Amino acid sequence: MALVAALGLLAPMARGEEAPKVACSAARTGRRVVVRPEALALVAPELERLMRLGLAGRLELELTLLRRRPLWFSERMDAARLTQVLAYSAKEGRWLLDGRPLAGVGTLELERVAWTLEEEPEADAAFEVEVGVRLQVVTASSLGKVAQWLTQGEKTEAQRSALTRGLLLTVAEDLTRRAEGRCSVQRP
Repeated sequence: MALVAALGLLAPMARGEEAPKVACSAARTGRRVVVRPEALALVAPELERLMRLGLAGRLELELTLLRRRPLWFSERMDAARLTQVLAYSAKEGRWLLDGRPLAGVGTLELERVAWTLEEEPEADAAFEVEVGVRLQVVTASSLGKVAQWLTQGEKTEAQRSALTRGLLLTVAEDLTRRAEGRCSVQRP
């Protein structure tokens, strides 16, 4: 019963909302590659509402630099993984990404990433960047705390049944937004 009440607080996401997307621009000068990723429509209206109520979102960014090879698989050159915190500051009346103010959450300008290649690539070498972004506002643990609060129960995480933990994980995963994309590395 408590789980049903907790789920009622987290109404299902509205149909017809814009799907999350990733865009990026990447440039190479000599051995240095710089990527500027953006996440578009990553924060759904329901997640925005939860965040305005005081929850913070964990934003995970994963970037992979690939060298394209004709008639063969692309070669992985380097990778980076970043975790940032997206939150709404009611005191300041604005959104913050790791403390940096944002204009809004429609387009999130994510952390810039730079790589230095080990050696100067050939003049005709082609590179691309794969970008993956994941925003999680509600975790299975926080859903469990809400359910415990609603029932005034004393159960700890270890005492919950495997079924309950699985259900909480599923609901938390449904409230996670993901987007993936690619961009070609431009040369000057």
